[in-house]
Amino acid sequence: MISTPLWRHLYFQVLAAIVLGALLGHFAPETGRALKPLGDGFIKLVKTVIAPVIFLTLAVGIAGLGELRAVGRVAGKALAYFLVVSSFALVVGLVIANLLRPGAGMNVDPATLDAGAVADYAGKAADTSVTGFLLGIIPDTLVSALTSGSILQTLFVGVLFGVALSLVGEPARPLLATLERLSAVVFRIVHMLMRLAPIGAFGAIAFTVGQYGAGSLVRLGGLVATFYGTSLLFVLVVLGGIARAHGFSILRLIAYLKAELLLVLGTSSSESALPALMERLEEAGCDRAVVGLVVPTGYSFNLDGTNIYMTLAALFIAQAVGVELSLGDQLLLLGVAMISSKGAAGVTGAGFITLAATLSIVPGVPVAGMALILGIDRFMSECRSLTNFIGNAVAAIVVARWEGKLDRERLAEVLAR
Repeated sequence: MISTPLWRHLYFQVLAAIVLGALLGHFAPETGRALKPLGDGFIKLVKTVIAPVIFLTLAVGIAGLGELRAVGRVAGKALAYFLVVSSFALVVGLVIANLLRPGAGMNVDPATLDAGAVADYAGKAADTSVTGFLLGIIPDTLVSALTSGSILQTLFVGVLFGVALSLVGEPARPLLATLERLSAVVFRIVHMLMRLAPIGAFGAIAFTVGQYGAGSLVRLGGLVATFYGTSLLFVLVVLGGIARAHGFSILRLIAYLKAELLLVLGTSSSESALPALMERLEEAGCDRAVVGLVVPTGYSFNLDGTNIYMTLAALFIAQAVGVELSLGDQLLLLGVAMISSKGAAGVTGAGFITLAATLSIVPGVPVAGMALILGIDRFMSECRSLTNFIGNAVAAIVVARWEGKLDRERLAEVLAR
C-alpha cells in the first residue's frame, strides 16, 4: 500500500502555513497585518456550518437514542463532569497564582491605569449575569437559533427538535432519514472548508507576528509563561490522569488530534475546529449522539483553559497593584468565577469579558487593572483555546465510556496510529 505523502496531510499544511506566516509577519510586518482578513474570513466560514452541524447531530442523535431517559442521563453525566473538572481548573489557577505570585513586586499605582482601555469589556461583562445567561438560551424563533451564532440557542433548539422526533415516533421516520442525509452533506461541506485551513492559519499568524513582533512570541512576560506552564500541567496531570483512568493516553489523543490542534493554534479559536473534532471523535469510536450532546455543551460549560486564566489573571492583577486578598476574598473570587464563566458562554472574547465580570464583584481589585494584561491577552488566547479543546475531547470520550457508548477497540486502534 502506498502511503500518503507528508505534504498532503492537513496537519503538515497547517504547520507549514504557521511557520510561513510567522516569517512573513516578522520580515514584512505591514504585509502580515494586511493578511488579517484571511484568518478572520476562515473563522467566519467555519462558523457558518457550526449551527447546522450541532443541530443535525443533536436532533438525529437524540432521535436515534429512542429512550428520552438516556438523553437525560447523558446530559446529567456530562454536566456533572463539566462542573467538577472546570471548577478544579479554577482552583488550579488560584493555587499556582498563590505559589508563584507572578504579579508580586510590580508595585503598580491603580491611579495610573487607563480605565478607558478596558471600559468596553467591563460594559459587556454586564451581559454575563446568570439571568442574562438563562434568557440568552431562548431564541426568538426556532430558525433564528440557527442564524444567531449562539451555540447555546442552537443546543436548545436541537434538543427540542430531537426530543420531538423521538416522541412522534414512526411518522417522523422519513424526516429523520432526510436529516441524516442532510447531515452527510453538511459534513462534506466541513471537509471542503478544512482544506482552506492552511490559508486561514497563515493569515492569522502573519497578522499576530506583524502586529506584535516576533520577539513578543518568546518574551511575553512572567504571567504568560506561568499561564502556559499551568495549562500544560493541567492537561498532562489532571486531564492525563482522567484519560489514564478511562483507558487511553492523553498524549496519543493529542497526537491523533494534531491537525485540529494546529488549526486552533493558528486561528486562536477553538470553534474553528469544532465540527472537525466531532467527526474525529466519532471516527475514534464515540457514539454520535453522545458526541453531539457533550462537545457543543462543553464549548459552553467546560472551558478549562478559560477558567485557569480567570483566577490566575485576577490574582496577578491584585498582586501587581499591591492588593493582598484574604482567603475569604479568594473564595469569593472562586465562587463568582464559577458563575461568570458559565454566564459568558458564546460571548466573543469571553475570557477577557468574564474576567471583567469577576473583578467587578470582588472588592479591592480595580477592574482598571485589566489594562495591565490587555496587550498580552491575545497571546494567551491560543493557550486558552487549546486547553478548552483538549478538555472537551477528553470529556466526550469519558462520558461515552460511562454510557457504554464507546468502542474501546476502535479507540485503541486509532490512537495507536
